[in-house]
Amino acid sequence: MLKAAISGQSARNSHALVVDGIGKAIVSGQHMQDAILPGDAELAARFGVSRTVLREAMKTLAAKGMVVARARIGTRVTPRSRWNHFDSDVLRWHLENGADRDFLRHLSEMRLSFEPYAAELACTHAEPADIARMYAQAEAMAGATSMEDFALADLDFHMALLEASKNPFMYSVGALIEAALVTSFRVSSPHGDSARQANTAAKHRRVVEAIDRSDARAAAEAVVMVILEGKERIEATLPTRHDG
Repeated sequence: MLKAAISGQSARNSHALVVDGIGKAIVSGQHMQDAILPGDAELAARFGVSRTVLREAMKTLAAKGMVVARARIGTRVTPRSRWNHFDSDVLRWHLENGADRDFLRHLSEMRLSFEPYAAELACTHAEPADIARMYAQAEAMAGATSMEDFALADLDFHMALLEASKNPFMYSVGALIEAALVTSFRVSSPHGDSARQANTAAKHRRVVEAIDRSDARAAAEAVVMVILEGKERIEATLPTRHDG
């Protein structure tokens, strides 16, 4: 997801093109909840693909919880509550549709629910190689000479943290972190402001230093600071919402 955002690359084959096109249309609200999608013939012609490719694409969207096929009725868009919001494509479509304050808040709330505990687990389970990798990525963030290098080092740091917890379920939710970093990359990266870049890298280093000395409370608190700093930095760039 992050590498695609950096490179600007999108779908590369006909199946991915159809999944991407219909998925983004659903997330954007072009196809609303309970709406029946256009028929196979119309969609196949629109995307320039065979019906076989179209059917496979619909199976992929169904697996993401976004559509359901009904005999003699058609393919219906499901409620958002049924979508797999952990899916990297679904997250990416949300981001490409424009990350608003609600999306950012939900993303941060989820990260706060598991990343600090992952840091606590890492204090018990991290191996020397895990700690070395986190130190290296914190240093790479500090020394990054491009926004892309900074973002990739940031992502690898957080993936290393989840991996150091030695809980495979933690690593499985890494797409949420990647989505947050894509938002940061697009909206408000610390890179380009030397003081802010150094401060962000230092906050990440505090996480691994606490893990290195097996201080679970300090590690968790340091992760919370990292997440909240990123959230506040991005929020500052988003338009103010006026309710009422």
